[in-house]
Amino acid sequence: MGVETEIKVRVGNPEQFLERLRSLKPILLTERHFEDNFVLDFAGRRLASMQCLLRIRIANGSALLTFKGPPRPSGLFKIREELESSAADGKALLTIFKRLGLRLSFRYQKYRREFKVISSPGRSGEIHVVLDETPIGTFAEFEGSEAGIRKVAQTMGFRRTQFLRESYAALYVEFCRKRNQPVRHMTFRPVRNASARRRAPASKRKDES
Repeated sequence: MGVETEIKVRVGNPEQFLERLRSLKPILLTERHFEDNFVLDFAGRRLASMQCLLRIRIANGSALLTFKGPPRPSGLFKIREELESSAADGKALLTIFKRLGLRLSFRYQKYRREFKVISSPGRSGEIHVVLDETPIGTFAEFEGSEAGIRKVAQTMGFRRTQFLRESYAALYVEFCRKRNQPVRHMTFRPVRNASARRRAPASKRKDES
């Protein structure tokens, strides 16, 4: 059983972010690549009501199936159970789950670069850092131990008050409401899907990321 501990931060200047990251001598894990993410749920939003997530991520010709349990209700970091398994055919996986009665709840896209930073000796000092370019702006994620995340984020100039626990779905809902835009899917091009045209309360999408 895996446990995910992470935070997000908004990145106003991606080049400056990368320059600061280079000073930490990061290990490049993946070059900039496109990701398409599909969050699935049952009718009635059973998984969302339990603050759980089932997601298929398609990138670089393969897929990753992820289940996330409910996050701890409070604290500086978002901490939750995370189970993952790779798959060869993401579209087939989507079809299988739809046959089982699940439906697309939220779709979001981004361009991602991934790095590993060693904040201290040992596995607890390995921090996964990603830079995400999304339709609503650029964000970074820091994942690893709480102490390691604090050290790396603060070394790069981020304060605790800038740490975000929100999912991309919640950030997207906030983005749309501030601009009085309908809540659909967070994609670079509009997705024509009847279920995507409805407006959804932020509380119903806060864990879909």
